[in-house]
Formats: sequence, C-alpha cells, structure tokens
Amino acid sequence: MALNNSTFLTLTDWATRRDPNGGIADTVNLLSQTNEILNDLIFKEGNLPTGNKTTVRTGLPAATWRLLNYGVPRGKSTTAQVTDTCGMLETYSLVDKDLANLEGDVGAFRLSEDMAFLEGMNQQMARTLIYGNEQSDVGAFTGLSPRYNTLDTNKAASAANVMDGKGRGSTNTSIWLCCWGPTAGFGIFPKGSVAGLQQKDVTTDAPVMDDQGNPFQAYQMHYKWDCGLTIRDWRYFVRIANIDVNALTGEGAANLIALMAAACFKPPTMPSTASNVQSATRATGGTPLSFGRPVFYVNRTIASALSIQAMNKTNVLLTQDEFDGKPVLRFRGIPIRVVDAIMNTEDTVQ
Repeated sequence: MALNNSTFLTLTDWATRRDPNGGIADTVNLLSQTNEILNDLIFKEGNLPTGNKTTVRTGLPAATWRLLNYGVPRGKSTTAQVTDTCGMLETYSLVDKDLANLEGDVGAFRLSEDMAFLEGMNQQMARTLIYGNEQSDVGAFTGLSPRYNTLDTNKAASAANVMDGKGRGSTNTSIWLCCWGPTAGFGIFPKGSVAGLQQKDVTTDAPVMDDQGNPFQAYQMHYKWDCGLTIRDWRYFVRIANIDVNALTGEGAANLIALMAAACFKPPTMPSTASNVQSATRATGGTPLSFGRPVFYVNRTIASALSIQAMNKTNVLLTQDEFDGKPVLRFRGIPIRVVDAIMNTEDTVQ
C-alpha cells in the first residue's frame, strides 16, 4: 500500500494535536455538520445480496356492470419490480506506531483520528441520501434528488410530487417531506450483512508501504458502511424544489408555509394533524393505516427562516415546542429537521 503525507499522520499533525500540558488536545471540529436525517432513517435488511427488489402494483383489475343472462370478462392486476442497489462506503486510517507511541496514550491519540473519520463518513452518507446518483458515481447508491428531479409528469410519475418554488438560477434549495416506513421508503443493507457503520481495528504485524515502497509498522482502523435507499411508494415523498435562498423575504419570495401545506396533501395518507386525507383510509375500528413517520427536512437557511416565522403571532401552523430539553420546530405536528447536506446551490428543477 503506497502512501503519502495526505493519507497518513505526520509529526506536524502530532504536534498540532498537543495541548499546553503535553496531552491530547480537545479538538474543535470546525467541519462538523448537523444531518438529522441519519437519526430518522430506518433500516431493513434487503432481500438481495446487493440490495432490495420491490414489487409494486401498476394496474388495478377492471370490473364490469353485468346484465342478466350475460357474463363478465375476467380481470387481473398488473405489477412491476424495482431493484435498488447498495453502495459500499469504506476507508482506512493508518497511524505510524512510533508516532502514536510518542503520546503514551495510544488509545486517545487514535480516538481523536477516529472521530474525524466517523464525522466524514456521516457527512458523505447524508450527501448521498440527498444527491447520490449511480449514473454518475457507479459505486454509490441513488438518493432522493435523482428520483425527484423533474416537474414533467411525462418524464417521471414522481414529478407529481415535485413542487416548484419558482426560483430560477443556481441559488436554490429544497424542502423534503419524507414518510419513513416499511411500505413507503427506508434504508437498506445487503442480505446477510450488518446494518450501520462498522469500525474494526485491523492492526497486524504486517507492514504497510510508504510512497517509496518501503515498509513500516502502523496502527490500522477499517471503517465500512454498506447501505442503500429504497423508495417503495414514491407518493410518500415530496420535494419542494427551486426555493431561491436569496429571495426568502419580500415580493416574489416563495410562500414556504403555503408550499408546505400543499405538500401535506400529496401523500395518500398523513396524520390527521397534517391533512384530512387520513380520514378516508382508516382500518377496522378507526385505527389509522400504518404508512410511516413523516418528517420535513430543510437546511439551516430554511430552518432559520421558518423559526422566525414561528414567532409570528398570526402563525398557527408552525409551532416550536420542546422535546427532551431541545427545541423542536413542527409544521402541523410534523417535525422539521435540519440537514446541512441539503445545498443552497441546487440547479433549477424543470
């Protein structure tokens, strides 16, 4: 394994991690992000070694009004199968054993590096959940945006759930309404594998090679995350696209409250606090059918704008309450979560 200074720690890196007392400094991560979608996403084992195959109904059988002494034709429903594949997100960290041993507390030194790797992989996973595209990055999985990237229903049925915030140019962002559930959409991991981010110490006595091909001893940590995304029913996901972040106030600004209210009526069923479409689809005994947990996802720019709107005394749809000691912003009872991976530089969806 050939290495260079960009892939393993040097004495300079070691020195910059020392505090005035000579111990490991508490590192302030200026690159940390908030990506709450990772906290909400449910995972299920796929039914394929490489992902998950979903059977969806594409047509309903037709019935016929029968006349006496006449028969009726038989009917059948039609189905199709959709396959979602998983990606393998993987990396290694290497630290020269003598470099780590300079500290004395090898575990603390390695932990400081582990935290950076875990943060980086979380950010990459969040970006892929939003923007991942197997067509342009064959090793990744396909996220939300490529599935909801047109307003034209002639190009994709899911366009019916893409709403236009009227922003034009390249300073746009999106609001996502996602209903995570076993019949709507969820994260997947390959059949027979393990869910979640796996971290394993793979240090051995076998040497690694520097960029000159010379061996040296190193501590090695392996990080691995095999997962993907399946949208079993596209109707339970809504994208409010083309929101110009440079025009959130004033004349011509997107009416975020109106757009979010309309988005609540896109899915076939929703909580009764969000819309009245739930009342027509109740199971025996009046129990709502299980469709999943709805969540709005916005970036920090939109979250700030909505939080300010929530303080408006005339507002009745946005609420800011507290859960587990933390403020929680909700729209018609649906939590609004911050995802820094959602960009402010999205191209116009047409």
